[in-house]
Amino acid sequence: MSSSAAPVIDANLAVALDALLTEQSVTRAAARLHTSPAAMSRTLARLRRILQDPLLVRAGQAMVPTPRAQALREETAAVVRRLGALLAPGAGVDPADLRSTFTLQAADLVGAALAPGMLGLARQEAPGISLRFRAEEMEAGSALRDGRVDLEIGSIDHVDPETRIEELVTLRMAAAVRPDHPLVEGTLTPERLAAADHVVVSRRGRFTGPLDAALAERNLRRRVAVVLPSHMAAMTLAAGSDIVCLVPTPPHGGVPSPLTDVATALGLRLLDIPLPLPPLTIGMAWHPRHAADGGHHWLRDAVRRTLHAPGDTPA
Repeated sequence: MSSSAAPVIDANLAVALDALLTEQSVTRAAARLHTSPAAMSRTLARLRRILQDPLLVRAGQAMVPTPRAQALREETAAVVRRLGALLAPGAGVDPADLRSTFTLQAADLVGAALAPGMLGLARQEAPGISLRFRAEEMEAGSALRDGRVDLEIGSIDHVDPETRIEELVTLRMAAAVRPDHPLVEGTLTPERLAAADHVVVSRRGRFTGPLDAALAERNLRRRVAVVLPSHMAAMTLAAGSDIVCLVPTPPHGGVPSPLTDVATALGLRLLDIPLPLPPLTIGMAWHPRHAADGGHHWLRDAVRRTLHAPGDTPA
């Protein structure tokens, strides 16, 4: 019982055939492919054996294609173009051609800050994409690894050696209160801040944070009246009560941040905290398999532009 082996496909032969049929000259085809005329002659001989056709025949001082060669010319050129597109780097994707849904994991405040600007960019540049924001309920490292999340944006606190992380903006914390809150009048001191009722935002239900450590340095302790898992709920509560809520805001003299847009829309006043607090760095994290993907490249750039990251022009 005989079996025939599958033919070995040599892409170089397709490229050589395209050069020969286009140039109709062994010498010019060799120059085009940066090889020697002798090597191109051997390739032509091999193509003649495979296709069982002379392909190019002598006509005086020139060579002319056979009918079979003429029939192959357009198809060969198309195959070579497709090979070139197949093996070309993928970063040059036209955003207008994207038809994708991107999943982003972010806190509600970050999602609220990103969604309007990114939707605006998508309408202008990539109308075929959809954005899906997910809350921070998943373990980010594994979610990025298995593809449930395309991009994580926020305070990146997990350490995964394979994850790519880029810092975007650095913010400071301010005390957000309703316009007629007692803290608005007069100088805000650590003592007055500690004496007010506070809301803490924590997905894990924690009552303390960096502000408590700073107050403790002065032997002060604040009263946390409520802990909420949502920044939006905390700011809404502050807008209608005497509760103090912490909100990220740009450093003095910095570029305005969309992360304060919700607080501004709620009419909250942002007061400087008279204590040294660690800055808040907002970054984004993604799995390295997306590093060269053209669509993901657009996504990351859209996040930078929306958050007005340094080096980018605000959209």
